[in-house]
Amino acid sequence: MSRFHALVIALTASLVGDGAWAGTEVLDSTPAQAATVAASTGFDGVVEALRQTVVAAQVSGAIVNLDVKVGDRVKSGQVLLRIDARAAERGTAVGDAQATAARAALENATQEYARQKQLYEKSYISRAALERAESTFKATRAQLAAQDAQAGAARIESGLHVIRAPFGGVVAEVPVALGDMAMPGRALLTLFDPSAMRVTVAVPQSIATRIDAGASPRIELPGLPESRRWAAPGAIQTLPTVDAATHTVQLRIELSPGAQGLAPGMFARVWLPVAADAAPSPFVPVTAIVRRAEMTGLYVLDPSGRPTLRQVRLGRVQGSTVEILSGLNLGERVATDPQTAARARDPR
Repeated sequence: MSRFHALVIALTASLVGDGAWAGTEVLDSTPAQAATVAASTGFDGVVEALRQTVVAAQVSGAIVNLDVKVGDRVKSGQVLLRIDARAAERGTAVGDAQATAARAALENATQEYARQKQLYEKSYISRAALERAESTFKATRAQLAAQDAQAGAARIESGLHVIRAPFGGVVAEVPVALGDMAMPGRALLTLFDPSAMRVTVAVPQSIATRIDAGASPRIELPGLPESRRWAAPGAIQTLPTVDAATHTVQLRIELSPGAQGLAPGMFARVWLPVAADAAPSPFVPVTAIVRRAEMTGLYVLDPSGRPTLRQVRLGRVQGSTVEILSGLNLGERVATDPQTAARARDPR
């Protein structure tokens, strides 16, 4: 009889070791369910200005006048600041004087060349003398052209010391102060046009192909008062490239010119009309997801309740649930507490 009992005990141990789930802890679980896709899906975006520029210095010098501050509205061509131009003005004066001297020299050379031609026609001078007068005339004319070009360049450089607004807008940033030294390429201020704004949003590639082209998106601006919370969309542009790192497509949605209180960098939420999936995908609680290094998975329970870690590929998030694109079938039960499932699977 003792041998029979020993055989029963050995057989029971063999069954447990070969796959029977002997765990005593009942795991909280939920079945993978097909979620109803909303008529529109929200994506986080950012407000941008269609026209925004960083005005940079093109010459060196101390900032001697700073006529604007952050938040000021400026008109196109309005003076924003001035850079010390005394050295440039002296260079302009020198260039103008040299051009005047070259012009006088050309006048003399022209008269001399005309006189030499008359003498040559009367055979009073040789051909070589006439050619020397002609060469002097041409050289003086070229010298005047060079001096005029130098004087013009000096005047242009002098004009670069006065910084003007390239378009009408609002001053967004002034990173310099009176007396600072401006250098070529240094940012002096940032300007944007508030009358032309847009919202830029990154949309997953799988969603971008299902956006209803015939319906208009809704743009929500949570940072504005309730009366201005929703903005009317304008033209929509879809960039033809896909971000290799995030696999998203960028959409640019222009806002109506009448929108008030907008500023670049403001948070926006874009609600896009998305067509329903041809076949429903399973959705599970976000808390069921396990992330280990480069692996994303969840614990799936077999019929006996034994948890098995399975790798999955995630899709979009809807509320507290996440879509499973591959690795899980509808109806399979998943552990909602991965840490408890891991301890139950390996109770060491």
